[in-house]
Amino acid sequence: MKDYEGFAGIDEAAIRRERDKARELRRSRWWQQKLAQGLCYYCGQQVKPSELTMDHIVPIARGGQSSKGNVVTTCKECNNRKKSMLPIEWEEYMESLAGRKE
Repeated sequence: MKDYEGFAGIDEAAIRRERDKARELRRSRWWQQKLAQGLCYYCGQQVKPSELTMDHIVPIARGGQSSKGNVVTTCKECNNRKKSMLPIEWEEYMESLAGRKE
């Protein structure tokens, strides 16, 4: 078993399976409809569908699955900032950014 992105306990085979499922999901009509909406799940901005990425709300490296209930469309900026954070960690991060603006 290998530590993945700093998180122990998720083996490489499980990660590979979930990534394969994510690739399949990207080809689905459901995902194409999500992209067509052009909306980033995290910041709420309208984004060109070609510029949206798939994000796992609970990252694969943290035990998340590639399922409709766990993947969302995100702008590349939000996806890069979120990295492998869990939803609660991401909320705290976003609140800290909002606090700096005030």
